[in-house]
Amino acid sequence: MTIPTPTSDALTGDPHAVVPPGLPDAASLARLAGEFFAALPGATLPSVQSPLPAFPSNLHPEAGASLAHLPQAGTAAGLVQRAPHLLPSAVAPNHVPDHVLEAAPGLGRPGGVVLGVPEAHGVHTTGGTPNGLGVPASMSLGGLAGSHLLPVPGLGGIPATPTFPSVPTASALPADPALLGASPAALHGYSPSLLSAAPAFYFLDLGGHPQTPAIEAPGGVPQLPPSTRPPFDVHAIRRDFPILQERVNGRQLVWFDNAATTQKPQAVIDRLAHFYAHENSNIHRAAHELAARATDAYEEARETVRRFIGAGSVEEIIFVRGTTEAINLIAGSWGRQYIGAGDEIIVSHLEHHANIVPWQMLAAEKGARIRVIPVDDSGQVLLDEFQKLLCDRTKLVSVTQVSNALGTVVPVKEIVDIAHRHGVRTLVDGAQSVSHMRVDVRQIDTDFFVFSGHKIFGPTGIGVVYGKREVLEDMPPWQGGGNMIADVTFEKTIYHGPPTRFEAGTGNIADAVGLGAALEYVERIGIENIGAYEHALLDYATHHMRPIPGLTLIGTARDKASVLSFILEGYSTEEVGKALNQEGIAVRTGHHCAQPILRRFGLETTVRPSLAFYNTCEEVDRMVAVVQRLAGALR
Repeated sequence: MTIPTPTSDALTGDPHAVVPPGLPDAASLARLAGEFFAALPGATLPSVQSPLPAFPSNLHPEAGASLAHLPQAGTAAGLVQRAPHLLPSAVAPNHVPDHVLEAAPGLGRPGGVVLGVPEAHGVHTTGGTPNGLGVPASMSLGGLAGSHLLPVPGLGGIPATPTFPSVPTASALPADPALLGASPAALHGYSPSLLSAAPAFYFLDLGGHPQTPAIEAPGGVPQLPPSTRPPFDVHAIRRDFPILQERVNGRQLVWFDNAATTQKPQAVIDRLAHFYAHENSNIHRAAHELAARATDAYEEARETVRRFIGAGSVEEIIFVRGTTEAINLIAGSWGRQYIGAGDEIIVSHLEHHANIVPWQMLAAEKGARIRVIPVDDSGQVLLDEFQKLLCDRTKLVSVTQVSNALGTVVPVKEIVDIAHRHGVRTLVDGAQSVSHMRVDVRQIDTDFFVFSGHKIFGPTGIGVVYGKREVLEDMPPWQGGGNMIADVTFEKTIYHGPPTRFEAGTGNIADAVGLGAALEYVERIGIENIGAYEHALLDYATHHMRPIPGLTLIGTARDKASVLSFILEGYSTEEVGKALNQEGIAVRTGHHCAQPILRRFGLETTVRPSLAFYNTCEEVDRMVAVVQRLAGALR
């Protein structure tokens, strides 16, 4: 066995760093890169400095590749991947502080200029940024192994080989090639089985791969076909989230608490700062310039929400503080008007407390009754049993689209269709779904849809009620005060129509604008791309967690979003959470505000890792290693 020898500056810039033998040092890499760029036709470009510390390179297996291609947690491969992240923060070899990239604006940031890496030309741009990802194409160089499709001036993209091709990496999984609109070959440009055993870098390996027909550019440099779309690049995305560089207990943060709240991209942080620096004002009620700016920004955010969820009109979009307030609004306005003594409200066994308690409060006030759709042992609702609950006293069916405790994806379209056939109104709680899957409220045909901004990379304290226009117009106000009135006398008040009727007082203007920025960020990446990547990541995590002795997964429905609830024999959930926190891994432990569904499985608490599109398999490996260690300590 060959022991890697320390080098003074290889990759990390840390004099104590350990890297595999035979890897060129930073000076050699910089020299080779400079020679390559200088050799490009007509190019007069700054030389590339030594690479920044990089996340491990993406693994893009071909369609149908099994999990056998991915490294097992705790193996030498996993250790090589994790080594750079286990070291304390180090100054980059090019002396550029980490925060220059990590905290730079998410839109149009100058990372390539800072590094001396030129922007790629001819790349499709959305909103002023290449690839529609909200980051310049050059930002894919988080290190020379940051992506399998790295930009080169004048080229559409050149297939790159991983920095450590002899060690399979699993720091990222690909999105479904069919969803990305390109074949695996066109997306990735290589087959894992054909990787060379010698290190190779994108500026050294310019030959067309047998799987990827090359197009000759002027000067004989091969290009990918013009129609090729870049693969999902988790490393470029991670650079948009500055908090992911945070360290906890000396370890780089792993944020697996996304079902509780998601982290915020720099684009959202910058949009909030811009609002307070340049637009801050109350809205709708002033003639001055800042009021106009703030009003425009607020109403543009409403339009962004409308577009994102497929509503028919901005008048169907109401801003509230979050999903909890959204459901309380519907219960307090529509529910108080239409639900009476003896009426029934149907919810599912999967519901968050926020979709139970407001209905219980209304039922107690009105003398109504709550009915519950049962679930099977996998955690999926039983549609046959649901149909048996419907009767002429049923007034509302209110169900979650994704369980926050189990990750179960509920067939809400079928539930809505069945309810409507019985003349029953419906509400869909989308707090846990909007960040993982495409939502089209008109396709679902639900009467109400609600979600929270902080669950989809936006600020806290902002959320949305969607309601069909004809339903909202027939609802009385929920709260009274400024902004929701057209005229007031001591004898009578005339209210505005929806949505303003339901937005009493000064709303959360800045955070509504921030929510709009978050949704635009998700749109640039593509919610289908996000969903496909997260599905692959969930499969990877499930595959590695399930065999751990003494571990039981809670919630195993066939259709799931990125939640892995579990218990570990011999440990309380709090003990597992604390052990993970010691390694910098943030998970939720407890009842997750969903006690009824946990008690359905005979439990009071679980450990709940919940994944997002900025998480990686390397992070999953770190979690698996901790849980394996705990399990092994009792064997």
